[in-house]
Amino acid sequence: MTRRQLLASTLAAPALFAAPRLPIKKAVLLSMLPTDLSFNDRFQLAADCGFAQVEAYTVSDQKTAEEIKKASLLAKVPIHSVMNSDHWKFPLSSPDPEVVAKCRAGMETSLRNAKLWGAETVLLVPAVVDAKTSYADAWKRSQAEIRQMIPLAKELKVVIAVEEVWNKFLTSPLEFARYIDEFKSPWVRAYFDVGNVVLFGYPQDWIRTLGPRIAKVHIKDFRFKSTPTSGGKSVADFCPLLEGQIDWPEIYKALAEIGYQGTATVELGRSDKAQLTEISNRFDKILTNTSAA
Repeated sequence: MTRRQLLASTLAAPALFAAPRLPIKKAVLLSMLPTDLSFNDRFQLAADCGFAQVEAYTVSDQKTAEEIKKASLLAKVPIHSVMNSDHWKFPLSSPDPEVVAKCRAGMETSLRNAKLWGAETVLLVPAVVDAKTSYADAWKRSQAEIRQMIPLAKELKVVIAVEEVWNKFLTSPLEFARYIDEFKSPWVRAYFDVGNVVLFGYPQDWIRTLGPRIAKVHIKDFRFKSTPTSGGKSVADFCPLLEGQIDWPEIYKALAEIGYQGTATVELGRSDKAQLTEISNRFDKILTNTSAA
């Protein structure tokens, strides 16, 4: 081996052990971008900070919806998903037909927003279990309503992506998988939130269990801490990426194992340019498995 060959092999060696970047597109919530900016400037800011896509929210005003579409096209930052509004306030699991009708109408608007913007999914919180709504009723009622939405989703070619949240519903990965499977439809899949399951499970376990059912992913970090008002007890708290207790190398492994190649959207509070740039850089560390470095 010549000196030149030896030098070349030495420089190349670290690359052999470097983890490949996950083939996942980085996205940011439209609601995280400063509201004092125009939509054009918000989408451009997302691009400038390193985000490839945006997740929008339900917009009932057609003029505003068109404005958002133009801003997305101008900045070349696609809208990949729509976060449905009012599913907490008006859950599909409610025993009140008027409440359910409001949620159904909101979902129709969200699905049509998605079609207009070229988005692939609409995020839906399917049910809320409370003192007046049992787990069984939440399951039955929400599935019945979602089944009625499938024809429109199919017509518009937009997936209804069910998300697990702190609604006392779908509290295990096995239940979540069963809930999705019972629809027997490619138009109903899972929107998996990494941070939402830390209270009652391990995100990497959920990812492996849900596997190809996952249409989209939300990224946020989570920690337990004691506060002066908690009496020394640990309380749940969302926090900046890489500052919580989520095992990001395990998340990386699980996403790689299931072959996920979709979009992951960071879900944090409203942020300025400096904060968004830092969030984007931390996001990159998660996707390249260098979060511990």
